[in-house]
Amino acid sequence: MNRELLMLVEAISREKNVERDVVFNAVEAALAQSAKKLYEGEVDIRVAVDRETGNYETFRRWLVVPNEAGLQNPDAEELLMDAKDRVEDVEIGEYIEEGVESVPIGRIGAMAAKQVILQKIRDAEREMLLNDFMSRGDKIFAGTVKRMDKGDIIVESGRVEGRLRRSEMIPKENLRNGDRVRAMIMEVDLTLRGAPILLSRSAPEFMVELFRQEVPEIEQGLLEIKTCARDPGSRAKIAVLSHDKRVDPIGTCVGVRGTRVNAVTNELAGERVDIVLWSDDPAQFVIGALAPANVSSIVVDEEKHAMDVVVDEENLAIAIGRGGQNVRLASDLTGWKINIMDADESAQKQAQETGALRQLFMEKLDVDEEIADILIEEGFASLEQVAYVPIEEMREIEAFDDDTVDELRARAKDALLTMDIAREESVESVSQELRDLEGMTSELIAKLAGAGVQTRDDLADLAVDELIEITGQPEEQARALIMKAREHWFAGQE
Repeated sequence: MNRELLMLVEAISREKNVERDVVFNAVEAALAQSAKKLYEGEVDIRVAVDRETGNYETFRRWLVVPNEAGLQNPDAEELLMDAKDRVEDVEIGEYIEEGVESVPIGRIGAMAAKQVILQKIRDAEREMLLNDFMSRGDKIFAGTVKRMDKGDIIVESGRVEGRLRRSEMIPKENLRNGDRVRAMIMEVDLTLRGAPILLSRSAPEFMVELFRQEVPEIEQGLLEIKTCARDPGSRAKIAVLSHDKRVDPIGTCVGVRGTRVNAVTNELAGERVDIVLWSDDPAQFVIGALAPANVSSIVVDEEKHAMDVVVDEENLAIAIGRGGQNVRLASDLTGWKINIMDADESAQKQAQETGALRQLFMEKLDVDEEIADILIEEGFASLEQVAYVPIEEMREIEAFDDDTVDELRARAKDALLTMDIAREESVESVSQELRDLEGMTSELIAKLAGAGVQTRDDLADLAVDELIEITGQPEEQARALIMKAREHWFAGQE
C-alpha cells in the first residue's frame, strides 16, 4: 500500500506539474483530516509521511499558551505550567505531541482524499501563478472585468485575478463584464479565495503611478511627485518637484497641449487634476496648493500645525471650493490645517489674539497697557520670549531703557516659575487611573491638567473638538483617546 502511495504521488506530481513535496503535503492533510473524525472537539492532528518509504505516523498535538491567557480551545491547547510537566524545556508557542493510531489509507473515503489533495494542488498552482505575477514588479494591474462578486469587481489578467472592492472604485463609474480596466495593486491577501490581489482606483498612489507611466522624466529622476490628494472622480491635486533646473515640473506633467494630464484624466473618469509646485517653505506650498485662488496674506501657527489664510472677497469662494473641496484637498496635499478667512474675519481674530496677549502681559508682568502694546508691536508673543530672547534685541527697543529691560525680563522669569509650580501642582492632582491610560504622555497629562481634566471620567466626558482644542491632537488621535477613556463605561454595562 505504501508503494502504491508513492506511485500515486509521483503520478499526480507529473500530471499537475507540481513538486512532489506539494503532493505529499496534500496527502498528509487528507490523512490528518480523516484522523480528526475519530475524535470529538477541535483537535489538532499532524501526519508525517516518509518521502522515501511511504510510511507515515500520526500525532495529536497541543499548542503551548501562557498561563494567564487561559485555554481558548482545550482540545488543542495546553497551559505552559501543565506542558512543562510533560516536556520540561518547552516554550510558549511550541507544540507538544503524542503519537496516536494512524488511519489506514484504505479507510479514507476516496472522494474526500482526492478532493483534499486536488484542492491543495490547486492552491499550490495558484500560489505559483501569483508569485510569478508579483515577481514582475508591476504596480498597476491591467485586466478585464470577469464578474461581479457581492458588489466587488473581479478583474482577470491572464490566469491571475484581482479584487476591486466597491469602496475602492471611482464613484459613479460603471464597469461591465468584458471592460478593460487598470487599478493599483494595494495588497496581496492569500486568505482570500479566488482573487487575492486587492486593487484600488481611488487611492492617491494610483494617480501617482499613472503620471509615472505618462511622464518619462519622473522615471528618469528629473521630476518627483511629492504628494497627492484626491476626491476620486471629481478633482485632485499633485505636488511636483524638479531635480533639474532645466525642466519645468508643471509644464512637463501637463504635456504638449495637455496630452499627458489628459491621459490621466481620461483614465480616471474625467477627474480634474491641479498640478502644484512643491516647496519646502510650508507657507509657499500652501499658497500654491490653494490655486487658482489668490492669497492676500498667511499666518503660520507651528504649534497647532495650522495656517490662517486671508483672501479677498472675490477669491473666497474659489479658495474654499464647492463643498469645501479645494481647501480640503489643499490641506490633504500639504498636511497643514488651513483656515480660510476674509480680511474682516482675519482682523477680528487678530484683535482677539492681541487683546488676550495684552491682558497676559499686563497681568503677569504687572505693566500698563502702553508697555504691553510696545512688546506686542515689537513682535513678542509669549512670556518665554520676553524672558529669554537675547538681551541685545530687547535693548534695541527705543521705548525701553536698560533698567526697564532688566525688570521686564526678571518679572517674566518669575511669572514663568510661578506658572510652572502651579502646573506641577495641577498635574499632581491628576488621578493615577488617567495617567495609566493607554496613549497618555507627560505632555498630554500637563495639558489636560491645565484644562481641569483630572480623572478618566473627566476625559471621557469631553467632546472630540474640546479635546483637540486642549491638546492640539489630530482628530483621529483625539477620538481614539476619548473612546479608550470610555471603555470602562461599556465594560460596566456588560
